[in-house]
Amino acid sequence: MFDTQHHRAFDKWWEYAEQHYVSFNGEQPVSLDLYYDPVIDEHVGHGPFGMVVPSWYFAPQRSQIGEVGWQTLASMNGLLGDGPITGLDDPESATMFLQLAGELADEKTKARIWEVAEDHIEPTWDHESGEFTLGLGLNEKHPRGQLNARIMAGWVCTKGAWSRIFNEPNLTKFSEPTVEGVDFPRIALSVAHWDGKALHIAAHAQNAAIQGTQTTLRITNLASTDNWIMTKPSGEEVPLIRKDDHVELTLVADNQVVEIKQV
Repeated sequence: MFDTQHHRAFDKWWEYAEQHYVSFNGEQPVSLDLYYDPVIDEHVGHGPFGMVVPSWYFAPQRSQIGEVGWQTLASMNGLLGDGPITGLDDPESATMFLQLAGELADEKTKARIWEVAEDHIEPTWDHESGEFTLGLGLNEKHPRGQLNARIMAGWVCTKGAWSRIFNEPNLTKFSEPTVEGVDFPRIALSVAHWDGKALHIAAHAQNAAIQGTQTTLRITNLASTDNWIMTKPSGEEVPLIRKDDHVELTLVADNQVVEIKQV
């Protein structure tokens, strides 16, 4: 990946794992160790569920194994078809279902799982802090960061998107205009997209008290800092301030998209 040899550690491990940790039915992998203890020579958790747990990591590296893991999970818990889905009342299971569905499920299946999951994951928007979190029925003061992160990875992920990050990387982004200096968490960017000719940016306020206030940020990684303008939603064009190797941008935190380009 990325034309390097950084992936060789996994490839070397997988050669060994196929021989010692995986069971096959013909060419079809059917079970995998969750853990192997060499001290007592014990294969812990060897079975179909061992295919499920690492599916997120297998998807971009050994897609066949990732797919088998997803199909195993789906068949065990009614995630496919129109029957009842089980297991979403357990936070760990719900996290696994929702994360894997982002990468491995089709759109219809993903939507069905999320619709059923909403009754169990407690989506909560704290309008003062600007934070959206999932309580997962745990009744804890602070939402579980790791579980929230994994679930939201599944939410933003479309089928195969996680694998494409590694197998079809967008390397041009490292030489394209880049936004820096965002006043987060006071301000977040709901849109930040370079289309090859222009940056499209929208500033989102943390809460209602900040809505409509101004914020500044920088645009770096520019071939030239001359003649950059911002076009507001109204169509008004505003010249941008040049400072050394970047331009400075003043935005209104109103969640409206502006276009920044060189003319």
